[in-house]
Amino acid sequence: MAELVYPPVIGTARTMFKVLDLRFDAQGTENVPQRGGAVLVSNHIGYLDFVFCGMAARPAKRLVRFMAKESVFRHKISGPLMRAMKHIPVDRAAGMDAYKHALKALRSGEIIGVFPEATISQSFTLKNFKSGAARLAQEAGVPLLPMALWGTQRLWTKGHKRDFGRHHIPIAMRVGEPMAADPAEHADTITERLRARVQELLEAAQRAYPVRPKGPDDTWWVPAHLGGSAPTPAEAKALDRR
Repeated sequence: MAELVYPPVIGTARTMFKVLDLRFDAQGTENVPQRGGAVLVSNHIGYLDFVFCGMAARPAKRLVRFMAKESVFRHKISGPLMRAMKHIPVDRAAGMDAYKHALKALRSGEIIGVFPEATISQSFTLKNFKSGAARLAQEAGVPLLPMALWGTQRLWTKGHKRDFGRHHIPIAMRVGEPMAADPAEHADTITERLRARVQELLEAAQRAYPVRPKGPDDTWWVPAHLGGSAPTPAEAKALDRR
């Protein structure tokens, strides 16, 4: 079936990003397979992460179907768009339905996008990964595609106001080489390797990031272990419980 909604939405997003004068630094997009199923796995630091993950797949002319909270599909604006773009609602009380939906899409050759931390990391460091992405890749017989984002938290993230001004914010995207998900290997072991690879990509993006905080009031987006004032992982965990 023709994609009547997804391409125009991408076009609108790209126009908005041009207006905002975002500076993109995308590396490794050639690792996105041009055909066949794959599970794209990324860190999660901002509300617009799914847009940037999707952009990383555009050079390969691929569309990514994301697994997202079911509540997003109930929204009067985002809901119809999410359904029209064939994203997959995840109801945590009935997660198997979403799993089966994603598995079917993978077997039909789709790329499925997953944020294995499940929620935005308010410390901007990697949280523990859930094993669902690895299990999907194993059962569907497709590779895992590790990815890391950096800078997206400066646009819009949990606990901070949106910044859609023309501040020339750099957005770093790093896509790693596909990783095999051997059915004979335990899903938790694959997940550990996957998390380690995303961590490597994240650190590479952070090292190459061309901007540093302008002053003491601009350190909120930098992790505590890098000298910023973002919550530590322990503090962020406490915030998630509220």
